[in-house]
Amino acid sequence: MKKTLLVLAALVASVTFHVTSAQEQPSPEQQAADAAATRQAVFKLLGFNIGPIIAMTRGAPFDAELAERNARRIAAMAPMIPELFAAMDTRGYAVETKALDLIWDNMDDFERKAQDLVDSANEFATVAAGGDMAATLGAVRGLGGTCGNCHEAYHEDDD
Repeated sequence: MKKTLLVLAALVASVTFHVTSAQEQPSPEQQAADAAATRQAVFKLLGFNIGPIIAMTRGAPFDAELAERNARRIAAMAPMIPELFAAMDTRGYAVETKALDLIWDNMDDFERKAQDLVDSANEFATVAAGGDMAATLGAVRGLGGTCGNCHEAYHEDDD
């Protein structure tokens, strides 16, 4: 019985090692897919945070604390954008993305646009912290404009 358990344990350890080793060495295609998925996850989080702010401009109840918090989150995540694209150039892989190839040819501009998002999100958060609804909602255009500037240059049209 002990011998059977030892053999079984050795077999499980061997299989676990091989599975773990295989997981540690994904193919370049899988690395590209993972890179694109990670970028998309960050953009989903950015959208999750700007959505309620945009909704306030369309009649949702005004909540200055929510607007400030979400803008601070956007400012914290924005520096990840160019880092994620610089981590792996996925142009040569069949990954689903709306990112234009121009990103990797214009990384300096792409990084500036991400920094513009950091700056505008922080500026918006400062305005929202004041609690003035008119001023806060008026400042949304600046925040949204920085998103739009990057999308215009580096994001595939949704047409």
